[in-house]
Amino acid sequence: MSFSSWLIPTLVCTVLLVAHARGVPVFEVFIQGAEEGLRLAAHLLPYILAIYVALGVFRSSGALGLLTRWLGPALAPLRVPAEILPIILVRPIASGAATSIIAHVLETHGPDSFLGRVASVLQGSSDTTLYVLTLYFGSVGVRRTRYALPLCLIGDCTGFFGAVLITRLLFPR
Repeated sequence: MSFSSWLIPTLVCTVLLVAHARGVPVFEVFIQGAEEGLRLAAHLLPYILAIYVALGVFRSSGALGLLTRWLGPALAPLRVPAEILPIILVRPIASGAATSIIAHVLETHGPDSFLGRVASVLQGSSDTTLYVLTLYFGSVGVRRTRYALPLCLIGDCTGFFGAVLITRLLFPR
């Protein structure tokens, strides 16, 4: 067996033994943490549900396709393939939806194609900004996020264009 397969169980056992040695009621603290986690999940569920409903309406209404057709010619001078625009538009909202679009690109064009490589690099180039902001700010009750959303979206754009550029440099056609 490798060292890595023992690392997590060893770490958990060490934490439990140290906590017990210091007199921490481990089971009671665990139950208290689980209760807080359930309360937090119940508090965040409406925010998460709102994001997924809005994304479903956005995709089902055809607005995503329309926006993709509209932005395609605008991004052509930057050599951003139009086929990956749905990933760029959906990734900041929901990772699952972006993953399904990426799977479609990989099935259609293949994983070793330029589009497949760009889609794969895009998957790792950013996080689901709106989901993360909703989760973090919603969990602590922040209503006014000030500059967080615009800055995160700028970071997403930087990641997306960087992903296209890096893929072009590392995997020229």
